[in-house]
Amino acid sequence: MNKKSKDPFYKRESEKYADPIPSREFIMDVLNEYGRPMTRNQLFDKLHLQSESKQETLGFRLKAMLRDGQLMQDRRGRFCLLQKINLLRGTVQGHPDGFGFFIPDEGGDDMVLSAKEMRAVMHGDVVLAYQVGVDRRGRPEGKIHEVVEHANATVVGRFFTDHGVSFVLPDSKRLTQDISIPSEFVGNAKNGQIVLVELIAYPNKRAQAIGKVIHILGEHMAPGMEIQVALYSYGIPFEWPDDVSAEVAKIPQQITAEQLKGRTDLRSYPFVTIDGDDAKDFDDAVYCYKKPKGGFQLYVAIADVSHYVAQDSALDKEAARRGNSVYFPGKVVPMLPEALSNGVCSLNPQVDRLCMVAEMSISADGKISRSRFYRAVIHSHARLTYTQVGLWLEQGNTDKQYQSLWPTLQALYDLYHVLLMTRKVRGAMDFETTETRIEFDENKKIKCIVPVIRNDAHKLIEECMLAANVATARFLEKADIPTLYRVHAAPEEDKITALRQFLGELGLTLGGGKKPTPKDFQRTMSTIGDRPERHLIETVMLRSLKQAQYIEANEGHFGLAYSVYTHFTSPIRRFPDLLIHRAIGHLLDKHPVHEFSYSHDDMNRLGKHSSMTERRADEATREVVTWLKCEYMQDKLGQVFGGRISAVTSFGIFVELDEIYVEGLVHVTSLKNDYYNYDAVKHRLIGARGGHVYGLGDRMTVLVARVDLDERKIDFEPVEEELSNE
Repeated sequence: MNKKSKDPFYKRESEKYADPIPSREFIMDVLNEYGRPMTRNQLFDKLHLQSESKQETLGFRLKAMLRDGQLMQDRRGRFCLLQKINLLRGTVQGHPDGFGFFIPDEGGDDMVLSAKEMRAVMHGDVVLAYQVGVDRRGRPEGKIHEVVEHANATVVGRFFTDHGVSFVLPDSKRLTQDISIPSEFVGNAKNGQIVLVELIAYPNKRAQAIGKVIHILGEHMAPGMEIQVALYSYGIPFEWPDDVSAEVAKIPQQITAEQLKGRTDLRSYPFVTIDGDDAKDFDDAVYCYKKPKGGFQLYVAIADVSHYVAQDSALDKEAARRGNSVYFPGKVVPMLPEALSNGVCSLNPQVDRLCMVAEMSISADGKISRSRFYRAVIHSHARLTYTQVGLWLEQGNTDKQYQSLWPTLQALYDLYHVLLMTRKVRGAMDFETTETRIEFDENKKIKCIVPVIRNDAHKLIEECMLAANVATARFLEKADIPTLYRVHAAPEEDKITALRQFLGELGLTLGGGKKPTPKDFQRTMSTIGDRPERHLIETVMLRSLKQAQYIEANEGHFGLAYSVYTHFTSPIRRFPDLLIHRAIGHLLDKHPVHEFSYSHDDMNRLGKHSSMTERRADEATREVVTWLKCEYMQDKLGQVFGGRISAVTSFGIFVELDEIYVEGLVHVTSLKNDYYNYDAVKHRLIGARGGHVYGLGDRMTVLVARVDLDERKIDFEPVEEELSNE
């Protein structure tokens, strides 16, 4: 059969071209009939194209069909039909080394995106992609078909001009391509300054992104610049829209008699707040007494933010957009304006405040036997700190000013011991991680980095909040109202397998079969005792766990060993808590559940967004802390410190320095006189010839060799080869 009779559009093509080639439709028919991807030469043979000129012309047509989305190419350059490919929607995640990952919306395996693929996209872009094979490491490899939604309208970075060519180097290490700045869009930017750029053209495989300088943040080393950069880089809202400010201005800062109608008056009850020394917003106050026949009556009063923030108001929409307050070192970006967060909503001492109260009867063995919720007004009797209360609990209260509060504090402390016992029986996990706090001098530079010591006052308040959150979750689940649960899923099977392999090398076991419980984890932790590898074991176990999230279906909280759990206690700084208060309020007002203004879909959407803003805040604060630590170490080049190995990779070991809690990399090439093999199971490097071992938790003495503020990297060099795991 000749070409003419096989191609149904041959006549049309011959009218357009003196020497016609196969039509697009015929090419697609051939590919469809063949049933699998075809190389260029296979197409030439199948279409009977012998002459170089026709082959060249067909090449142009194939390119046009690729451009128009009729065809795709796999990683080997073979052609296939678009409809034969399983297109997936997902998000691009950039990597500092230039390649990236495609994260499918519907779950499943991530796909690696080559540096070539990443040239046409940016971190955070929503794309359609498909798998084209596997890479050399056996990972699924993806190819991007189309960008559905660009994630970066603006980018923050450092401005440079080199030989008359201007560009911005993005601050985010996940954005690895420079942004070209035409001369007419430079504005007043100077070399090395931090600027905000509006993208006027997104990158493609042939050209880089083009931008316009719209704001100059300032000099690279200016005090506070690290926070400004993080706010812009992570898209964290920090300016209040005019309509929000207008709404806040109308909110009275004093409690009126009208507002007290329908509320339980608890102003005579000796509620207290117990928070950090530098806290300014007080979500929660507590009061407790021992019952004559045994057990406790616990009152947890939470700021009634829902009274002040009306649903769908400008203030509500902005709070939802922010999702949560962001706590940077030395600066807070609040979810609510300060007139609310530090003012009328904050449970400040010696003033009346509107609250939502969770009142719980707790038995002598720590079980919540009864709980109820109601709107109330309280009058906090004291603003106490963890340091104060921790000292009193340890040494006795000698402060005459607060003698009247001692019965409340003693009852709370007794309740804490009961709840701690139930926590252990329940099998909730309790890892001994070290948190740090950065202290600044008058120039906003780091003065020191100190550990945050968690005393019994911290733990007392934590147990009270956990009890209130559990009571809330049970109340809402029983009502079957659309809500958000705080869910911590069980670890995945492959993580459990890897963890057991690691523990087995140390002579330890993890019970529970394919589905170990929190109690199984805690049993393993209890067998560690004071083993020198304790820090290592805790770290590896912690890394096997998933991240908690907000979802509208109750799936329990694995880490806390609760079958149902939510967040009720912090509506000033977490939007999900505000949603929980609205659900409680709807039930208190005796409205039918089906009339609640939020559907399950609404909660699911808001839960996903709130989980994202929580991760965003964590990443942004981590980035700021890393910046500050690099800045802190710049004048310590050449100094020697002792430390402990905190992570081991194939390319080197990370060491956390004693007392200053700064982490840096000892690259494998600086480990002299041997070639080191990476043992991924035991998290260690082993010398091929000498057998020298560097493992997680080992002590090491290092010299500060290099600090790169732009890259946020600190490099160490080993000072001595003697290691200790004491």
